[in-house]
Amino acid sequence: MLHESLIEDARALQGQMIALRRAIHAEPELGLNTPLTRDKVRAALADLPLTWREGPSTTGLVATLKGGAGAGRSVLLRGDMDALQMPEETGLEYASTIPGTMHACGHDAHVAMLAGAARMLAARAGSLAGEVRFMFQPGEEGHHGARFMIDDGLIGGGPDGTPLPDAAFALHVMPNSKHGLIAGRAGALMASADMFDITVRGRGGHASMPHFSADPVPVAAEIVLALQSAVTRQFDAHDPVVCTVAKIEAGSAHNVIADFAAMRGTLRSLSAKNRAGLAAMVKRVADGVCAAHGLSADVTITPGFPVTVCDARAVALGEAVTKDLFGADAFHSLARPIMGAEDFSYVLEQVPGAMLFLGVAHEGADWQACEGIHSTRMVLDESALPRGAALLAGLAERYLARGFA
Repeated sequence: MLHESLIEDARALQGQMIALRRAIHAEPELGLNTPLTRDKVRAALADLPLTWREGPSTTGLVATLKGGAGAGRSVLLRGDMDALQMPEETGLEYASTIPGTMHACGHDAHVAMLAGAARMLAARAGSLAGEVRFMFQPGEEGHHGARFMIDDGLIGGGPDGTPLPDAAFALHVMPNSKHGLIAGRAGALMASADMFDITVRGRGGHASMPHFSADPVPVAAEIVLALQSAVTRQFDAHDPVVCTVAKIEAGSAHNVIADFAAMRGTLRSLSAKNRAGLAAMVKRVADGVCAAHGLSADVTITPGFPVTVCDARAVALGEAVTKDLFGADAFHSLARPIMGAEDFSYVLEQVPGAMLFLGVAHEGADWQACEGIHSTRMVLDESALPRGAALLAGLAERYLARGFA
């Protein structure tokens, strides 16, 4: 019977998952190079019949488990490994020992749950037809780690002839969501995220004689307002976009007109069309406003992650497995996307699949009042780890047995 005893098996591994999660939490690493975390993963799963692959661009790992019931489908399960450049203020006994670095997005829990799923599926390998690939990925926090691992051919589709997996799934914890609740949606789940930098070039001078200068500050202020007007007047409100100017810098003293004013911000969208349109709009507005005042602008758009688009069949499978494992009330269909971004989007551009969210607020807590991800005080209820591991294992087991049916 599919999923039989998965919950009990996961609970039996709770201690191992907590120990791995805490070890990773205490030694967080940034970016594409996470050797301590990689070594902890290898050590935790060293006794399993896994084939390991690494690439030149990152310390990412893909471990493959071959089923014993013959050839069949392949499914990828992903967990990200990197932390954030921020201090930890949780007061936990296993808090970060690396100054200015913290697992504030739950990636330590993602690794622990994926390792637990690998152990459960390895124990069931004899009944699995096909293979499971476990993707332990660094560099999710803005470093495009998934893209690098794809380019290295680690998940398949590379020069060695290994095909891409047939489906892919990832799980992300949400510390300010109800304990144990699984959530997802078909279509756009999370936004694309690009960055922009605008430098307005003027001519400095004495603040008492602005007519002898070319003041970039009011022009920069006009650009900020024009960007917000453009968002509301040039884009369909039913395909939302966000343009946020997050930093403005100009000048050096109270009585000096600056030579330039610099600003930077983020662009969020839920479609490829609007993503391209936003970038073009920023340059058009900056150039146009500056030209109206006889100034010029340097505009740079730095691409971030694409839109995270979940396959409807994969989300339906996630809902079915969730309800089979945890009951009819365990799954929540999100009414709208989240404007945050995720680099699992790169995988979903290549492979049909889905990302699901797992609520890890402490059971019985006012989850809406809990600290969210990227908070220096973010904590999670580790008793939810078996639930996540069971779900990941159940997704793989169900997909290998039935596909998206």
